[in-house]
Amino acid sequence: MMAHSMDDRDSPDKGFDSGKYVRYTPEQVEALERVYAECPKPSSLRRQQLIRECPILCNIEPRQIKVWFQNRRCREKQRKESARLQTVNRKLSAMNKLLMEENDRLQKQVSHLVYENGFMKHRINTTSGTTTENGCDSVVVSGQQRQQQNPTHQHPQRDANNPAGLLSIAEETLAEFLCKATGTAVDWVQMIGMKPGPDSIGIVAVSRNCSGIAARACGLVSLEPMKVAEILKDRPSWFRDCRSVETLSVIPTGNGGTIELINTQIYAPTTLAAARDFWTLRYSTSLEDGSYVVCEKSLTAATGGPNGPLSSSFARAKMLSSGFLIRPCDGGGSIIHIVDHVDLDVSSVPEVLRPLYESSKILAQKMTVAALRHVRQIAQETSGEVQFSGGRQPAVLRTFSQRLCRGFNDAVNGFADDGWSPMSSDGGEDITIMINSSSSKFAGSQYGNSFLPSFGSGVLCAKASMLLQNVPPLVLIRFLREHRAEWADYGVDAYCAASLRATPFAVPCVRTGGFPSNQVILPLAQTLEHEEFLEVVRLGGHAYSPEDMGLSRDMYLLQLCSGVDENVVGGCAQLVFAPIDESFADDAPLLPSGFRVIPLDQKSTPSDHLSVNRTRDLASSLDGSTKTDAETNSRLVLTIAFQFTFDNHSRDNVATMARQYVRNVVGSIQRVALAITPRPGSMQFPTSPEALTLARWISRSYSIHTGANLFGADTQSCDGDTLLKQLWNHSDAILCCSLKTNASPVFTFANQAGLDMLETTLVALQDIMLDKTLDDSGRKALCSEFAKIMQQGYANLPAGICVSSMGRPVSYEQATVWKVLDDNESNHCLAFILVNWSFV
Repeated sequence: MMAHSMDDRDSPDKGFDSGKYVRYTPEQVEALERVYAECPKPSSLRRQQLIRECPILCNIEPRQIKVWFQNRRCREKQRKESARLQTVNRKLSAMNKLLMEENDRLQKQVSHLVYENGFMKHRINTTSGTTTENGCDSVVVSGQQRQQQNPTHQHPQRDANNPAGLLSIAEETLAEFLCKATGTAVDWVQMIGMKPGPDSIGIVAVSRNCSGIAARACGLVSLEPMKVAEILKDRPSWFRDCRSVETLSVIPTGNGGTIELINTQIYAPTTLAAARDFWTLRYSTSLEDGSYVVCEKSLTAATGGPNGPLSSSFARAKMLSSGFLIRPCDGGGSIIHIVDHVDLDVSSVPEVLRPLYESSKILAQKMTVAALRHVRQIAQETSGEVQFSGGRQPAVLRTFSQRLCRGFNDAVNGFADDGWSPMSSDGGEDITIMINSSSSKFAGSQYGNSFLPSFGSGVLCAKASMLLQNVPPLVLIRFLREHRAEWADYGVDAYCAASLRATPFAVPCVRTGGFPSNQVILPLAQTLEHEEFLEVVRLGGHAYSPEDMGLSRDMYLLQLCSGVDENVVGGCAQLVFAPIDESFADDAPLLPSGFRVIPLDQKSTPSDHLSVNRTRDLASSLDGSTKTDAETNSRLVLTIAFQFTFDNHSRDNVATMARQYVRNVVGSIQRVALAITPRPGSMQFPTSPEALTLARWISRSYSIHTGANLFGADTQSCDGDTLLKQLWNHSDAILCCSLKTNASPVFTFANQAGLDMLETTLVALQDIMLDKTLDDSGRKALCSEFAKIMQQGYANLPAGICVSSMGRPVSYEQATVWKVLDDNESNHCLAFILVNWSFV
């Protein structure tokens, strides 16, 4: 085969017709291909050098070689684009097939509901048209007829302790699972925001009105079915709350499948409830259409089968038929159907935490969607589409994330078989102190043999859980991540970092406010949907006295922030971190601490959730004027756990320090929650006489100075209540600040949009100063226009940036400032309106 290129028509004639193709011999093509592999776009000097060094190219003009490389790059680009389009086409074809199957399933569900509706109508008509006795008979007969049409499965007499009995349970589990995955055994409701598409996570649905809680997901991945099954079977690798999966027995079946008896232990998400475990039968087999199925179900007294191991640290939960169905796609890849259906035994959970164990949405985010995301992540990494910084392999970065989560879960749960034991209290019940002096604590993979170079006695954990009302979870986690200096003590951080050095640092006294330090967040990795970030945090210290010299060196934290995706519904958010040294080896020891925030108000249906894709931030979405009663009474549980090393001589001092430190952190969080939480009645417009008067003054003064109406209509005839309601619900931020020459102006009033923009409440608003809110250009613009404002009554300011009380920048397109006059025409305050504001 001869390669060829179109010659340039202006090139000099050297035996070639400039209007014809230039044909290359196989040897010439091979030489050019070698150069192309090294440099696809060689310079003019490189092309001339190529002609000199390669005699077989001596009869080719440099211009012709340039054209060859141009054509070669074009062919390569076309090849890549063709491959990309073929991939997209395969994804769309597979997604189309998946959607058609989902449509068929929904049609069956509609038919089933129509049948149920007809049966109920017939039952009501029959009952109302007869006597009570006859009505009862008809109900019994109708019920018998319905039972014959939909018979319940009657367990045959079987010995489930032998392979034949276990295979019977396995086949029954398989049939039940397939009915849930592709049939109508469960009434599925699609989750908001989970739209199908070639690049989406897939179709995600949760159960409604069924026993226990259930979630279902369908998606596409570019991995073969057996590889997908291998990944999903390794539950601890993708389910962060899974402590262990122990296979106690493996039994091959005659049809080529496998039956496993498995004990699975699940961490408790908070310190307020016990952990859960499952004793299940897992059945893996291939179907006739080439699909591969792994289904699982709890073995109970009703199902039969051998009894599983029991532990006093765990409450036995029940797994109903669950699993995953993996079907090969034409052209490669797989379609995955995942179903999780559990009963977490809420009777043993405190009443306040029961929504956490009764929410299908939380189950979907923590298990079902997490499994699908993990498979998609590995598929992207395998194809080389994911870029990571720091030169580390994706598997190493995933291991870091898993170790951080596992270490934090170990600290929160404090299992006795891990060596944890409670320490005597100081009289208060708010903070729990547990210690672990077991050598196995540090010999395992979590901490490594190199841990505790100088503190060889053990680890102490101080933990607490607190209930917060009406606090936006994402805003709280973002604050903890971005404003560490507001709650952390740099001396305590230095003590934690000292466990990585040969020279220990003295146990510090917890100081109010800690030490000032600059925080730099260095991104390390993130997942595809950006719901989880792995990063390195550098803390720069400053010493102000000789005794603080140990605090002057920089420190580093490995930090995992998850659940911060605004599109996630029903999931929890957490911030977990551990000190590391500058070398940060792949097997670096980690002692994680951190926070976990779990919303408890999950009893609403998926259609009840507000859309979060708004111009404003999540605080505005949750605290806006469109709140429902359920949202204004939302609750969340915050779990805090900090781990410290100690030696035999410092244990009591470390315990005192840890207890006081966690109490200070709790106090800081309570102050932050006060700033971002609507107080009772504060998110409804005030109705006091002073507020009515101020609304009238603001509207009247704006009309006097600008000649326009603030609310876009004639407000002369409006009463005070109407003016106040229009002011409070105005889409732009309207704020008032004091007008004093001998003090810095502070805000005295803001409407709903203004409170959302400043991320504060009416009570906390009066602590915010104007000059701390505006940036430098905004302050200069206001100062330059101040004389005009006082003389003319108003001024227009250009677009700019201001800062919320949480430190987040806010942009606005235009601002107008005017004097607010009272009834005596005296200056009362300054009013601002910031048009089209949004968080940057």
